[in-house]
Amino acid sequence: MTLRLLLTLLLLTVTATARAEFPQADQLSEEDTTAAMTEDDQFLLWAMNLWSSLKRQTGEIKLPEAGATLHVPEGFYYLNAEDAEKVLVEVWGNPPGQDTLGMLMPADVTPFEAESWAVTIEYEQDGYVSDDDADSLDYQELLKQMKADTAEASKERVKAGYEPIELVGWASPPFYDKATHKLHWAKELKFGDMGENTLNYNIRVLGRKGVLVLNFIAGMEQKAVIDQNLDAVLAMAEFDQGSRYADFNPDLDKVAAYGLGALVAGKVLAKTGFLALALVFLKKFGVYILIGLGILGRKLIFKGKAKNS
Repeated sequence: MTLRLLLTLLLLTVTATARAEFPQADQLSEEDTTAAMTEDDQFLLWAMNLWSSLKRQTGEIKLPEAGATLHVPEGFYYLNAEDAEKVLVEVWGNPPGQDTLGMLMPADVTPFEAESWAVTIEYEQDGYVSDDDADSLDYQELLKQMKADTAEASKERVKAGYEPIELVGWASPPFYDKATHKLHWAKELKFGDMGENTLNYNIRVLGRKGVLVLNFIAGMEQKAVIDQNLDAVLAMAEFDQGSRYADFNPDLDKVAAYGLGALVAGKVLAKTGFLALALVFLKKFGVYILIGLGILGRKLIFKGKAKNS
């Protein structure tokens, strides 16, 4: 049974239980009805309302800010920036004020499930990023530099009240496709004393005036699933005619002050220090929400059996 169906069945059970225990429920205001619910019932109602409010889209999704288009197949759905904020902040516990162009999610799970994952979408208009250094990059040497930078940034995070962060290593080494001008890599990160490490899987799509930034949000145990879906996600994002990498005009267009190596290392690190690492999205609350729903489901089932015995 999918969580989507479970949520629907549980909401119907909550409503039936409330009417049985409060025969006058039809005469109560919405505020009074909510107050009469248990905390578990109120959580379920919140989850159902939030899920129902999400505008899940497929097909061609225009990103005018980036001059790009997403081609979202039926196996996925796209959430706009407002709905992405709801999931990132209200469901997964990230800081508010996230500046994304939206988010991609697989269609067979909801954000409330432990196995859920997502891909955030951003755009950095810093100019045309030259790929002249593609064949000369030493990614192992780059990893050493990144680990050292992360260790220094972690000290600043701790001073500012954030949990420490450690770059464990490559979960997948960087790979650049010269034909499509798409770069992807994955890092394994450890935040504080969290039992599970975070998978920070990154895609960069190079364009005429900037870079599309696609970042997976998932746990390390989901790497196999992400690997299976990587090609599908890579195929979804394309710059429009006139904004493509091949449309670059050296006489007119700005050239970025960094290359592929800086994209992998995190060029913003030098500008913002620990804040750059604070913006790695987490999926903190998914497993707890799922456990809560399971307990709630058993509670309602047992309550129903007791009433019918």
